[in-house]
Amino acid sequence: MEKLLLIGINTRSMLNSALKLDYELYSTSYFSTSDMPQIDRQKIILEEHDDESSGIFEDQFNSSNILEISKDYIDEADYIIPISGISPDDFSKKDQKKILGTKDVSKIENKFEFYNEIKDEFKTPETFFINEVDEASEICKNNPETKYILKPVKGSGGYNIKLLNNESTFQLNDSENFILQEYVEGINLSSSILGSKDLKKTIMNSRLLTENDFKNNNRYIYIGNILPLTNESILAEVKDIDNINREMIETSQNIAYKFDLMGSCGVDYILNENGLYVIEVNPRIQGTFECVEKSLQINMLDAHIKSCFNEEFEIPKAKYYSYKKIIYSPCRNKYSKIDLDNIYDLPHIGTITEKSEPLLTIIDKDSDFKKLCEKIEHSSQVVNSEVRKFQREML
Repeated sequence: MEKLLLIGINTRSMLNSALKLDYELYSTSYFSTSDMPQIDRQKIILEEHDDESSGIFEDQFNSSNILEISKDYIDEADYIIPISGISPDDFSKKDQKKILGTKDVSKIENKFEFYNEIKDEFKTPETFFINEVDEASEICKNNPETKYILKPVKGSGGYNIKLLNNESTFQLNDSENFILQEYVEGINLSSSILGSKDLKKTIMNSRLLTENDFKNNNRYIYIGNILPLTNESILAEVKDIDNINREMIETSQNIAYKFDLMGSCGVDYILNENGLYVIEVNPRIQGTFECVEKSLQINMLDAHIKSCFNEEFEIPKAKYYSYKKIIYSPCRNKYSKIDLDNIYDLPHIGTITEKSEPLLTIIDKDSDFKKLCEKIEHSSQVVNSEVRKFQREML
């Protein structure tokens, strides 16, 4: 039996799908969720203990730690699927050959190189590489009519993004490179793609959700998705949703061919009155994984693997709407059991989640969009109520 390694920040959803396939499985994950499937060959970075804090993800996560403890698994595996948090560039040339997915990501993950690659072919925000604070200040000062955001050159999930104006003060971390990008206000959208050697196909468009969508607070951390993309799920008044879908499908496929995307990948956009702006490409299995599975009733890991082997995989029409919403803890919280059947990525009972850290994920499906939203909203209220109850008990 061939050996498959799943490696990244959280392998739970991929493991559930992988257990339905014929592989000897290995897994290395940063997070240790209580609903993580248990397999024989499994390593986890974050050890959760009763009455102990899980800490701050941004401060503690380091991809090199996952690679270091995975050395033996990487050597033994026939195939490797890196998930969010791990780049193909992190592996040796020898081990990159084992990767099922896009191997050459150098001009994708570096946001400034990506901008230079696409700026003459696709609508995209103007972007500058920033070496020091004075450069960013000068650009903002010379373009008072334009808003800018500051982003790490490499990064995902919407972390460390700062909206600037002429009065903004900020510092740059010497260990990171940054870009200054024209701020495009609008609706966040995303395409899910399946790429094989012979065919690149957009299989689903979705509404991408960030914290700013719910709190209007200039924080752009990824919170979830709703799919498929329709007049209802876009959560905004738009003209001609069919044309928007067609343009996203065509643009995403063109980008997939340009960068030779393999397997399950994604393209993120912002839509406003000026059109559709390409923002970035996720050259790996993305956060819509479970939503696509629930909507299409397929095994997305199977689809990813077969695409990488250039095998055909039939994509059916959407059967359901699906909605994913990550709940970030509104306060410091000691987790206790919550009686809901649509929550995932659960902490271990008794462990402490810090304020604004990911607590759990709500995922559900329904053929009726209104009913789906009601289920997600109900679960959100229950979770937040339980968290606040703990906060009151601590006062």
